[in-house]
Amino acid sequence: MDKPLIKVSQLCKSFYHGDTVLPAINNVSFEVYKGDYVAILGRSGSGKSTLLSVLGLLDTPSSGTYELSGHDITQLSFYQQSILRNKHLGWVFQNFNLINDMNVVENITLPLKYNPDIKPAQYRALALASLKKVNLTDKAEQYPSQLSGGQQQRVAIARAIVSNPDLILADEPTGNLDTESGQLIIELLNDINNSGTTVLMVTHDQDIAAACKQSITIENGRIATSHNLRVVA
Repeated sequence: MDKPLIKVSQLCKSFYHGDTVLPAINNVSFEVYKGDYVAILGRSGSGKSTLLSVLGLLDTPSSGTYELSGHDITQLSFYQQSILRNKHLGWVFQNFNLINDMNVVENITLPLKYNPDIKPAQYRALALASLKKVNLTDKAEQYPSQLSGGQQQRVAIARAIVSNPDLILADEPTGNLDTESGQLIIELLNDINNSGTTVLMVTHDQDIAAACKQSITIENGRIATSHNLRVVA
């Protein structure tokens, strides 16, 4: 059997308010494999976005183990984690997180600058190839303020896939979009997954989750239910 792309065991993440411990993720264990398409569901405050942040190396677990592509994350330095994140992960955020004073191509090339395997001479060609996949080549020199919300999210997806990552993490990618634009974003993520890239997506939309291959529901920081996902007791 193939080795998991993601393996978490007894993963916990807590925050602190004075002397009070506030657990956000509580003893979560599961595995994700190459090509999986996982919806992470849960009410506001359930811990689903915190879980995605830990999996995406934007935050660190308080305890437990997390292996990504065979690397024990808890044993890596901040610098080593940043290299791993920029080589293997692509992020899509609800609020797009584009830099307003950079044009579309410049925004897309940002992850490439932190990937030591890619040379600066390759940046523009890779950005344009990524932009072509989201059907926005005609917007290459425009700025985020000149784009609609749906177009900005497509640019964000182009940025996420420009390094050809193993894993895409999407946090409520349709949350700020109208129905038509949201459907287009989901179709793009479906295409990315069909090409072999693993996708983890936080969503509150049951219809979107139903289209995914696997799903987990988080309640009070724990896995309440799962579908087609290997959850380890």
